[in-house]
Amino acid sequence: MFSFLGMSWDFFVPVCVGDLVKTGGINQYVVQDVVSPKQLSSQLSRFKAALRSQGPLCVLEHFDTGYSVLQHFNSVDLGVKEDTLELLVQVVSGLAVSLPALLVSTSLSAAERKENLNAVKMSVFLLCKLAESLESVSYRQCIVTAPGKGGKKSKSGAEGLLQWDSEREGVLQALVQLLQLDIRSLWSLSLVEEEFISCVTCCCYKLLENPTIGHVKSKPTRDCIIHLLGLLIKKYNHLLGAGVKVIQLLQHFEQLSSVFAQAVSVWSTEYGVRAIIGEVIREIGQKSSEELAREGSGVKAFATFLSELGSLVPELMIPNISVLITHLEGESHTMRVAVCEVLGEILVRVLCGDGLDDSGKADRDRFFDILQEHLHDTHSHVRARVLQVYTRIVNSKALPLCRYSEVMELAVGRLMDKSINAVKSAIQLLAAFIAHNPYSCKLSSADLKKPLEKETAKLREIKEKLEGEAPVAVIKASELWDAMEPELLATVRTTLEPTSEEEKEQGEEEDDRGVEEEKAAEDDRATAVKIAQYLRVNKYRNAVQLCIRAHSCFPESEMFACLSTLTTKNVMDTLALIFKGSSEDASELSQNLPPTPQKEGAEEGDDSELKKQEMLVQYLKDTETFALQVERAISVINMMLYWKTTSVVQEAVQFCVTVCEFSVANSVSGVRKMLPLVWSTDAAIKDAVVQAYRRLYLNPQGDTVRLKAQTLVDNLSELMVDASLGTIQCLEEIVQEFFGSGSILQSSVIQMLWEKFTGKRETPAIHKRAAVLLLGMAARAEREVVLSNLDTLCSVALGEKVTEDFLLARDTVITICSITDHVRQSKGAPFRLPQDHQLFTCLTQAIAEGAVMEDPYWQSFMEQAVRLIYFLAESPDQLCSRLLQRSARLLLDQIAEGGEVNRDVGQTQDGSQESSEQVSCACLAQLLALCGCVAFWQVSHLERSVSAELRRRRGETEEREEKEKGPASKAKQAANESAMEEELGLIGASAEDTEAELIRKICETELLAEENLLSAFLPLLVRVCSSPGRYSHPQLTTAACLALSQYMMISPSVCEENIRLIFTVLERSPLPVVRANAIIALGDLTVRFPNILEPWTQNLYARLSDEVPSVRQTAVTVLTQLVLKDVLKVKGQVSEVAVLLIDPEPHITSLALNFFNELATKDNAIYNLLPDIISRLSDPERGMSSEDFNTIMKQLFSYITKERQTESLVEKLCQRFRTAKTERQWCDLAMSLSLLSMCERGFKRLQECWECYSDKLTEPGVYQPLLSITAKLRRGAKPQFKAQVEEFEKRLTAVHTRGLENVESPEMDEENQKEGGSKEKTVMRTPHPTRGRQKTKRGQTKSSMSSHGDDSFVTPQKSRKSKKPVITFSSDEEDEEEDAVMAESETPKVTTPIARTSRRARLRN
Repeated sequence: MFSFLGMSWDFFVPVCVGDLVKTGGINQYVVQDVVSPKQLSSQLSRFKAALRSQGPLCVLEHFDTGYSVLQHFNSVDLGVKEDTLELLVQVVSGLAVSLPALLVSTSLSAAERKENLNAVKMSVFLLCKLAESLESVSYRQCIVTAPGKGGKKSKSGAEGLLQWDSEREGVLQALVQLLQLDIRSLWSLSLVEEEFISCVTCCCYKLLENPTIGHVKSKPTRDCIIHLLGLLIKKYNHLLGAGVKVIQLLQHFEQLSSVFAQAVSVWSTEYGVRAIIGEVIREIGQKSSEELAREGSGVKAFATFLSELGSLVPELMIPNISVLITHLEGESHTMRVAVCEVLGEILVRVLCGDGLDDSGKADRDRFFDILQEHLHDTHSHVRARVLQVYTRIVNSKALPLCRYSEVMELAVGRLMDKSINAVKSAIQLLAAFIAHNPYSCKLSSADLKKPLEKETAKLREIKEKLEGEAPVAVIKASELWDAMEPELLATVRTTLEPTSEEEKEQGEEEDDRGVEEEKAAEDDRATAVKIAQYLRVNKYRNAVQLCIRAHSCFPESEMFACLSTLTTKNVMDTLALIFKGSSEDASELSQNLPPTPQKEGAEEGDDSELKKQEMLVQYLKDTETFALQVERAISVINMMLYWKTTSVVQEAVQFCVTVCEFSVANSVSGVRKMLPLVWSTDAAIKDAVVQAYRRLYLNPQGDTVRLKAQTLVDNLSELMVDASLGTIQCLEEIVQEFFGSGSILQSSVIQMLWEKFTGKRETPAIHKRAAVLLLGMAARAEREVVLSNLDTLCSVALGEKVTEDFLLARDTVITICSITDHVRQSKGAPFRLPQDHQLFTCLTQAIAEGAVMEDPYWQSFMEQAVRLIYFLAESPDQLCSRLLQRSARLLLDQIAEGGEVNRDVGQTQDGSQESSEQVSCACLAQLLALCGCVAFWQVSHLERSVSAELRRRRGETEEREEKEKGPASKAKQAANESAMEEELGLIGASAEDTEAELIRKICETELLAEENLLSAFLPLLVRVCSSPGRYSHPQLTTAACLALSQYMMISPSVCEENIRLIFTVLERSPLPVVRANAIIALGDLTVRFPNILEPWTQNLYARLSDEVPSVRQTAVTVLTQLVLKDVLKVKGQVSEVAVLLIDPEPHITSLALNFFNELATKDNAIYNLLPDIISRLSDPERGMSSEDFNTIMKQLFSYITKERQTESLVEKLCQRFRTAKTERQWCDLAMSLSLLSMCERGFKRLQECWECYSDKLTEPGVYQPLLSITAKLRRGAKPQFKAQVEEFEKRLTAVHTRGLENVESPEMDEENQKEGGSKEKTVMRTPHPTRGRQKTKRGQTKSSMSSHGDDSFVTPQKSRKSKKPVITFSSDEEDEEEDAVMAESETPKVTTPIARTSRRARLRN
């Protein structure tokens, strides 16, 4: 061992630990005695004793003991390691305490300096190496002892791990205390060797590799490492090494990105080493795009590091941002996102506000331009994150006003993005724009138009006024000359003595321009005026050049005489003479010079007024632009409320809330549109809507409970103004929740609503109706709200003034309905009121009196009132019978009175006669509507209320009998329980059948019996409907047809008797409303009597081609319900719905699309229909264009996703080439094949069916689609399959170019037979037209239009040419009038669909 007292050696920090036992250089310390593991405990005890007696310098003597622990680290006990660590920490801490006094001492000898230096090196070396070893073991234990399925760790491993975790911070603190001293003076020339620095930094970086270093619990350790490395960077020249190491570790340890971002920000701010940011960013910036695109390049870590560093020190990123911007052109979208986020942080926190200099403004504009470019980035993630960056900028109010319009327009455009994340981010950005905009959102663009026009006109007037005023006084020329002289002098000198080539060239160009101008001038005086004008508008260079040229043009002119010698003084004197002039010609020159600004205060006032007006006009323009963009955004986002993506719908709901809170114009439209989403099956969407309404309407602001209640009522009333019935039903769901929640506002709100309804508070009629409807919603939660106030409702809305406001009466009836059992769905004994109750007296009187009045709102009131009578009255049939009698009597009395008056007057004028007839028709229409409504609700009453009451009574009887039997019967019942249950089940079923049969019998025999008043109106209804010529009044026709359809709901016999008539009305009525009503009624009849309506299905589908959009819309809605509920069988007629996919009306298109979306959820439904749909749409008689056909087929084929379906369709479509007779049909089939998602099996089937279509390949319309199939198949295909596809493509091309007969040869036939021996069989299997003549199903034709026949493309021939009877409408011949209904021969039988009278095309192209 080296002598400790005679310090003649130096300790050199080794590169490897093992190097210390090797023979070193002269005076180099070498370990002499490596202690064995058994002796280490005793040696450590000596080390500890020496530390107590000698202090930290004892490490010079006991270094070998510490070194031995490192050598035998894997074999020594844990206790030995802990003791060694504790000793070394004490040594380093001791040195940190003792060194400060020595370092400032002036009497420090060289020997003492060497001793302390060696002690520092030895202790730091041992401590760092021991820490690294412990960290390695800890990391291994962390992996090995990770909790498994049981969630338990081994105790020994966990204890050792926790021990080191607690010691790690102490080690780092000791090193920090030592290294923050100025120990560099211990080294010669203060040059600390690199090995010593590396020893400490390697330990730090080793600790950073721990996976848990980023966790919250590791924060103290993390901070110590950052500060220790900061000391090394600042004091010990570790800057370059740190930059390289940061990059290396980021590449391999992604979790370090946040740690290093924090570290670099601390080093650059607290330690003042700003260069470290430049070093790290330069290293990242130098990485090529190809390198970053490679896997494992650490690009994700780099991106996170840059983003977080930008958020910590954005001001320090600006000098290095140019290095990063190059990555915006690279392939890595992750890096592009990071750079854009850094730019966003800089714009939000540094380059914002009005205090920027020109350079800052230029940088700001450049960064905004970059961000705007990347709103159109190729990668969706980049677009979404840039939108989020803009959202942060807008929320921070850092977006310049001049960019609002441009960015807003881009954000609205991003709403159409294919990426869901980009769409959501765009919605958030638009919401931020509205929340933080500097304009007035409350005004719509229409409201702003008039103020803008007014202020623009005012601005125009001010400008014209200022231009028309002549100047009163002119500033003296000498004063202007004194002001411009310094700058003019500099220009003269620059012109006469150009200092650069550019200035010379510029001067030459200006000389040329001067020559041209001089040529235009007539004499020297005109030139002088021109020079003076240049000087007035500060064009000094032009003036000087023209002045110099003028001497050569006018050498004899006295004005330019002194320019014979070109000097600065001569030029300035000439210019002064020209500008100021002599006293004689000053006035003359001034007349030719442009006017100068006036100095008087009046003109300054005019200028300020002009500027204010210009600013106002510009503000209004910007506000109008912003309003237009907001309106466009609202319209687009409102459509997103019904997207399938839940997160987008949630964002759209939140946006609607935002625009409503800021009172944006038209914001209520979105709030109303999202209301039906309360019925959504998605719980997240439903909750979002409920929370939105609760936030907007059910959490009012106010100082008192009454004020809050008033605000809440006003909010809900505004929402219900002009609301549709559907909107009100949806709103019920939310309001009912409020009234059922027991809110403290509930009683105050109800009181406020009653005050509004009764008129205690002055309220418009429309708000009265809203109040009574809201009371009905409250009654759903608490019946007594309405039940205890029935008298008030009757007196206010249904009393004497009921005929003045039938709308208020209707809404009152709807409110009273909310207390009935049908609405509340309550069980138990039915709740009904006696017939003589005041409510029914008021209702019957109002209905009867209104029936003979002309009020457009009477019918809606009547429908609700009759409904309420059947829901709430005892024996409603008797009440309604008396109501019909009374109404009919009033109508007859009115007609009789009208007849008497006409006879008295003599009826001399035809006009008055027509008027009285019109009145009678309107009143008769209202009476017929009442009859139909009573008939409908009578049937409903029997089948719902009466039937339910019969079941209830039967159940009570059985329960009572059960109790009367007693315990003995129960024991007996238990003995044969199974048999009894079976018998009881039969008895229950039999009882229900008996009840149903009773109801059917009543409907069939009693409702329309002679003694029943309803039967008296049926012949009148039939006559009005069958004689449209005589009864041509639109209201009468509409009411009669609707009432007849309601009568047909009573029994099958009535339905069968009038089914031809109702379909005749559907086919031939000129009134769209009648046709639409007939479709709805026939839909209900189809559900009630499906066997009767089944043969008429084709007539229902025919209305899909009606010329009126409203009828088509009704037809597709009704048929969708019937098909999806399996009431109608799905057949080839669905092709009529497919045609609506190209309907000019967008709403009808969306309904048709929804039909197929729902139909696709049924197994194989669309797959089974496709061949027939193609056949029908390709029929030449239909005349559909190929573009429309392709559009429809593209949508339908998108539902074919299974390989087996694709394979089967390929074969079916190929076989149909044989029966297709026209080129257009071939092209349609080929196009259909190309739309399939072709798979390998489908391609093989396409090859097998070669014979079906090979002879048609000469047609480009067949060849091109098939060629596109091969192009799709080649993408990503395996080599073997790709070769087959290419061979098939060559074959297609050969046949297309040369013809089938010139390509097919015996050799090829043999090859084809070898490759696919099933081709002949395929040909032999081709179905023949006779297949369509098999036994037909119910409702299908036996002709060639069968569902799956291959002759579907052949134009069907009429089987017999029998001329159908001509149907005429007669209004002139009363006695000889025929019924305008279909003849018996036109009536479809049960087994045969209806035959059309003509083969005209029913659908538009």
